[in-house]
This record gives sequence, structure tokens and C-alpha cells, in this order.
Amino acid sequence: MAEKLDDTDIKILIELQEDARKSLREIAEKLGVAEGTVYNRINKLKRMGIIKKFIPVIDHSKLGFNIIAVIGVTAEGGYLVAIEEEIAKEPHVTAVYDVTGEFDMILVAKFMDRESLNRFVKKVAGMEHVVKTYTMVVLNVVKETHGVDISELMSE
Repeated sequence: MAEKLDDTDIKILIELQEDARKSLREIAEKLGVAEGTVYNRINKLKRMGIIKKFIPVIDHSKLGFNIIAVIGVTAEGGYLVAIEEEIAKEPHVTAVYDVTGEFDMILVAKFMDRESLNRFVKKVAGMEHVVKTYTMVVLNVVKETHGVDISELMSE
């Protein structure tokens, strides 16, 4: 039988999403549970694939990656997955989404300069079985996060 999440699991995820460097003790004290409980629950969440890894949230613009491109790509039928897998290997790519609508996939990538963006777009457009690309450059980042409010998963 598949393991289920309870409110304690959700609360632990909320705490980790806020700051993954919190100690087990800090989380346990805040939630009113034993440190061992937090440890075991985190391991369960890892086993379930809910927690994939712990990473810092980096402001890439402070490192010089000031150009963000959102690129729509249309591919010939039957080649979509192979093209997505190839593009996903590119170091500037932060997301590859298989989508419905006008395009087959949407890419998000970050660059330090226009020349890098230009090379990347030409590389993607020149890939075998890529029919067309449509590049949009982000002018202003209003919100960029990988966190979602998961508190609604808790019992009433």
C-alpha cells in the first residue's frame, strides 16, 4: 500500500520549503514532535520522491545571468521527447516543459549576454526535427519561485 502524507509531513515540508537549512531540532520544536520523528518523516518524503534534493535558491542575476529567455519550440511528430531530452542537457536551461497549445515545448534559459542567447537560439532552431522557435526575452521578473503554498493539503 502506498504511503500517505499526514499533516505532520505537510508541516515539515512547509518548514523545509521556507528554509531547508533548519535543523531537525528546530523543526521538531516548532511542530511539537520528537526530533526522530522529523528525521524519519524526511527520509520517508525522500523515499517517496517528494523531496528530490536540498538546494540553495540562487539569485542568478547577481551572478551576471541578467537575460532570461522563454522559448517556444515546435518539433516534428515523433521526435519531441528526444529533442526535449537533448535541450534539457544544455547548461543554461532551467526548465523544459512539454505543453499544449501553439508550441510543443517551452524552455526557460538564463544567459549573461546577448551573444550566448543568440548562439543558443540558433543551436535549438538548427536542431534536426525542430520546425520553429519563438523567443521571448523577459523584461522584468515579478515573481520567480519553485515553492508553492502546500498548506491547503492539510486536514481541516
